[in-house]
Amino acid sequence: MTYQANGSWPDGTSGAVLERSAVIDLEAIRHNVRVLTAVASPAQLMAVVKADAYGHGAIQVARAALQAGASWLGVAHISEGLALRAAGIDAPMLAWLHTPESNFAAAVAAGIDIGVSGWELPQVVAAARAQQRPARVHLKLDTGLGRNGCTIEKWDSVVGEAVDYQDQGLLRVVGVFSHLAVADEPHRPETDQQLAAFREALAIASDAGVDLEVRHLANTPATLSRPDTHFDLVRVGLGLYGLSPFEDQTSAELGLRPAMTVRTLLSNCKTVPEGQGVSYGLNYHTPSDSTLGLIPLGYADGVPRVATGGPVRVNGVNYPVVGRIAMDQMVIDLGPDAERSAGGSLIGAEAVMFGDGSDGGPTADDWARAAGTINYEIVTRISPRVPRSYVNELPLDAAVTGSAPQKAAR
Repeated sequence: MTYQANGSWPDGTSGAVLERSAVIDLEAIRHNVRVLTAVASPAQLMAVVKADAYGHGAIQVARAALQAGASWLGVAHISEGLALRAAGIDAPMLAWLHTPESNFAAAVAAGIDIGVSGWELPQVVAAARAQQRPARVHLKLDTGLGRNGCTIEKWDSVVGEAVDYQDQGLLRVVGVFSHLAVADEPHRPETDQQLAAFREALAIASDAGVDLEVRHLANTPATLSRPDTHFDLVRVGLGLYGLSPFEDQTSAELGLRPAMTVRTLLSNCKTVPEGQGVSYGLNYHTPSDSTLGLIPLGYADGVPRVATGGPVRVNGVNYPVVGRIAMDQMVIDLGPDAERSAGGSLIGAEAVMFGDGSDGGPTADDWARAAGTINYEIVTRISPRVPRSYVNELPLDAAVTGSAPQKAAR
């Protein structure tokens, strides 16, 4: 999606043309939620909006996801959940990554469910006592990823401890969950092994008398490829933003629409002779007389410094970045005839670093390949120096800011 000549977007949204921006299409977010909700049904969908919604803006994305049918929100840190609550978003919410300094009392007070690996239980209970309100916890099992979560060997004792606290009215065990390691590689057997371990953990919890509201294991790739992992709830991150988790399937093939377009304006163009060196180290020299275009985005804006060769689209043509990417800028070689073909100077022309690719333009996947990384990192690392702007935003409604679910029976 690109700006029209009159300074408006194709959907009619008007506004000044920012010199650089990450434009988030909230209708793409809603579309992706609808697609993934249909795939996951009858399981519910948790929209994972950690890390400022993978760089897309947590508050705006959370509202759009809820409008489209997401039932839960997921964040890594309690502080991320508190920011959503402060914005008036009162949907069911889970935070799962903590340290001993995490503000469990604020989470309990705000009705944020707390993911627990085991060590957190005494601190969560202390917070519940201080708030005079039982905490809602989801017990996490490490089924093989090797990060947070309780080991299967300690699972029985952690469940027992949680049930003891539950019997005292200090918490309620509402969920059991885990996270998959290789679901983006569907041929690998480890997902079956993790699923078996998860089922074993659920049986242990059931035998201990735990009455669960939700069991959740599937991430985006498992949501799309492993219906046997869906249980009651799927946690969708990357797919929410319209990106594919699979190397051999594109977003379009999955029916998803990338939501972020990073664009700017050419800040300089100049004709240079053959052999002109470009950027620090002079690792690139023009092969003939040419025109260099200066793109005012660099690694301080989240462009990977190693991604020389990443594409930028100007006037319907994709040009690779040449020379080293600097802190604030990078250079494209437009060739000898670019300005003549454009009918004049290209200074101020729109330059798209990546978007949805629908017009043949560059995508986050293209930049991931150039940087030797994954599309998750490309969108997440776009820095706050690049202003976010939003198109297709809907008015707030009761589906987004309704009564707190933690205060009602679920």
